[in-house]
Amino acid sequence: MKAAVRKVKRKAESTKNKWKEIYMRHRYVSGITVIELVLILVIVIALLLIFKNQLIDLINTIFDKIVSESSGI
Repeated sequence: MKAAVRKVKRKAESTKNKWKEIYMRHRYVSGITVIELVLILVIVIALLLIFKNQLIDLINTIFDKIVSESSGI
């Protein structure tokens, strides 16, 4: 009986250690994800600033076309 209890306790401790390891890995990966997200945002903002004039011209052209074609409806 005591051997069975020890076996169950060892199994429970092993499972607890596995979950703790998974949790710690998830925390590490989450930190990397935040850094990657910030870097992606910085790159997108830089590209928007670089191509600002071209984007404004493109958007104006699109809206002009929408307005001109909507008058025919």
